[in-house]
Amino acid sequence: MGMTFTSLCDRVFIHFRRRRMQRFISLFRHFSKLRVLDIGGTSQTWTSESKGCEQFSVTLINLRSNRPPEENHFALIQGDATSLPFADDAFDLAFSNSVIEHVGTWDQQQAFAREARRVAPRLWIQTPARSFPLEAHLLAPYIQYLPKRFQHRIVRWTPRGLLQPDVVHEIVEEVRLLTHGEMKYLFPDCFILKERVLGITKSYIAVRGAAASPLSGGI
Repeated sequence: MGMTFTSLCDRVFIHFRRRRMQRFISLFRHFSKLRVLDIGGTSQTWTSESKGCEQFSVTLINLRSNRPPEENHFALIQGDATSLPFADDAFDLAFSNSVIEHVGTWDQQQAFAREARRVAPRLWIQTPARSFPLEAHLLAPYIQYLPKRFQHRIVRWTPRGLLQPDVVHEIVEEVRLLTHGEMKYLFPDCFILKERVLGITKSYIAVRGAAASPLSGGI
């Protein structure tokens, strides 16, 4: 079978995730035995999508805490990213990939950012850029700029295929993509990296407390 547009995009996104993780490791590997809180993440980020993470002790926190067999060597906790059940600086680093855009409203995103900054002195928080032409969740061009009533009508007919109404509602109502200015506001004490593809900003990464300059090596 030939490669579809969706499968091609998925391969490209996996490439970027792997490259992003190598960038992350290059900035934080010099710290020994970092206690990492992965907010909304899965074990795949630390296994199949990266190499050289042995020095990181990872706790995964999600709204649902089902424990697949392959995640037995991770600490899994059930909790809300906007109200983390941990003391200040309970971890060495708070980490998140493509989660803050899913928490709902701007107020909830502010709560997410406050909690991430509170529980760890070091940060790596990534989110897709609202300005990127291809909406990453749906693979639909510029759909993020349309009114929600039109998104509800159009979103079912994207390259992802025909989506069920409950999935459409979840994507349209819960995904709120962030701008560069909003990321700077949410993480005022962080360096905001821009991940680019063909010169266009694909995502933003808030970085705090890295061992080297976030600009070294580039992404």
